[in-house]
This record gives sequence, C-alpha cells and structure tokens, in this order.
Amino acid sequence: MNLKSLKEELSSMTDNIYFDSNECLREKSSNPSQLIQIIIKAETILEQMIEDKLDNKDEKYFLYGTLGNLYRIYGKPRIAIKYLKLNLDHSINERNYTREIISLIRLGEALKYDNKHEKALGKFNQALIKCNKPELNTYLDFVFQHKGKCLLELKRVEEAMKCFQEALELRKLKGSTNLINSTKEAIEFARCMQN
Repeated sequence: MNLKSLKEELSSMTDNIYFDSNECLREKSSNPSQLIQIIIKAETILEQMIEDKLDNKDEKYFLYGTLGNLYRIYGKPRIAIKYLKLNLDHSINERNYTREIISLIRLGEALKYDNKHEKALGKFNQALIKCNKPELNTYLDFVFQHKGKCLLELKRVEEAMKCFQEALELRKLKGSTNLINSTKEAIEFARCMQN
C-alpha cells in the first residue's frame, strides 16, 4: 500500500460519509468496516515512513490529518486528537499558516466529538483570528460552519445561526454548491432546534 492508492481509497470512501441529524450533524460512516481498513492502511504507511526514517513533512502532515479525521468519524476522538495535535505542532513549526488554520479546525472538531466543546470553541476562535489576513481567509467559511455546529451542540442556537449565515455568505461567493447545501442543511437543522 502506498500513499497514492490510499488517497484513491479515501476518495471512494467519501460516498459513505454522511451528516447524522440524530447527533447534531456529526459526520458518520455508513461503512465502518471500510473506514477501519483505511485507518489501518494509513497507520501502516505512517509506521513504515517512521521505520525507514523518511521525513517527508508533507506526507506526514497528510497522514496525521487523515488519521485524525478518520478516527474522529470512527468514534475515537481521543486518538484523533493525538494525531491532530501532531498536525498542529507540525504546521506551527513549519510556519505554514494555512495548514495551521486547517489543523485548528480539525482539532476543534475532534475536541467537539470528545465533548470538550469549550476547548473546541477555543480552537475555532484561534482559527478565526488567523483568518484575518486576506491571503489566509480561504477557510473562513469552514471555521464559521464548524464553530456553528459546536454552538448548536451547546444549545446556543442564535449564535450558531449567526455563524451559519456568515458561512453561507462566504460560500455563495465561492460558488460551491456542495458547501452551500451543507450550510443550508445546518441552518435548517438549527431552525428545527429553535421550534
């Protein structure tokens, strides 16, 4: 198994990921056995890189982030947090602010899945601050979307709606139908919570 074939499997796996309306739109897999197989493959590649003393920073960043996301979706947020902290440390050491923002969002999500909502909000707020520079605002809509979902879980629906509205406006500017629909789904879910 190499990184290229892992990426192909990850691409095909996205069809099995959905937002669970019974759990505040948390990401879930309709095929957990496929998910764990991909986790095992990613860990094997990472272990081999470490054993071979290969220090390809981009590949490690990709694998840490992938493992963090997959473990979160699989329902193992503490393992996800471990990998995503490594990812965040890596991006800070590299002074790669875009990756740092992505890592903060991912870590915030994993903390939310571990029911550490206040810590998650802290990570989302850090990401918001980092997005203040025009060249770094590419992920601002994601920050608002994920922060809004975290606020929803805390039953802070009005604050969540403000975040979703911000995300929606930014996503309309991007013109991404999938992202727009995802935010509209979150807004509709929040409206149902208000009633």
